[in-house]
Amino acid sequence: MTFKIVYSDHLFENLDYEIRVFEEIDGKVVDGVATEAPLEEIVADADALVVMYHPVDAALMDRMPKCKIINRSGIGFDIVDLDAATERGIYVTNIPDYCIPEVSDHAMAMILTLQRKIAFYNSRMKKGEWDLNQGWMMHRLENQTLGLVAFGNIARAVCKKALAFGMNVIAYDPYLTEEQIIEGGAEPVHDLDVLLMNSDVISVHTPLTPETRGLIGEREISLMKENAVIINVARGGIVDENALLNALEEKRIMGAGLDVFEKEPVDLLGPLVQHERLICTPHAAWNSIESEKERRQKSAEDVIRALQGKVPKYLVNRKVLDRK
Repeated sequence: MTFKIVYSDHLFENLDYEIRVFEEIDGKVVDGVATEAPLEEIVADADALVVMYHPVDAALMDRMPKCKIINRSGIGFDIVDLDAATERGIYVTNIPDYCIPEVSDHAMAMILTLQRKIAFYNSRMKKGEWDLNQGWMMHRLENQTLGLVAFGNIARAVCKKALAFGMNVIAYDPYLTEEQIIEGGAEPVHDLDVLLMNSDVISVHTPLTPETRGLIGEREISLMKENAVIINVARGGIVDENALLNALEEKRIMGAGLDVFEKEPVDLLGPLVQHERLICTPHAAWNSIESEKERRQKSAEDVIRALQGKVPKYLVNRKVLDRK
């Protein structure tokens, strides 16, 4: 039996690796990037769909009645309609553990860059200016409080690295027990407002869901300290960008670091990206040679599990098992 595996979109130079891997199970890989036909036509007889950024809704699922698995080649899975997939008996998977070192490093790099004004000083010096007193006043990182919004794998890695810098770490995660947070090295807090009011640095690590969209808005930002910085390497849409821009312009918080935006690509010439107290990267926190290799390998392995009649390792919509 030949399987058809469609890659709707990707950032890879080619899919040679995937072609070799799937050949072992008599799988045929179709590269949606290199195919001129609309995706709706390509997936018509697909057994599996792998997506990176392309949204997958109920209408697209109805175009692929044979599909057994939709793999979101990354951590977040908000681009896939989970309820629709579950209703149709389709597995939805992600890769939650492929870039933990990279994203946690990226969060710490943003914290350090803001706290030590590295990007600010760099831009000034390249303009021919030498003045160490320009911009905001700096504080010692040691003994500052880092507040982690959600305490999953990446947040735990950030916690470990922040502790090595001498920071105090608190975490808010309503889905975990106190014991689980303490075991991860952080002090649990039971209220997001308390975390926001007591943190010098806030780092966001929650997935984007209907409950977390706009989680950090105007009211929440108003609770932050004047010297606070906020980091988001999770998903755009969790932090209200208009509220954040207002706070930066009014100097109600010290700065922000964003790797993700509500709309991507973001407006590069817009006031948020251009603000001197914001440092930003183009959704690149996950990126490294090692993480890309791991991403591709784990994605293919889970697809193979599903095509061979096994339950995928990284199943997101576990309710689908009730329909099997």
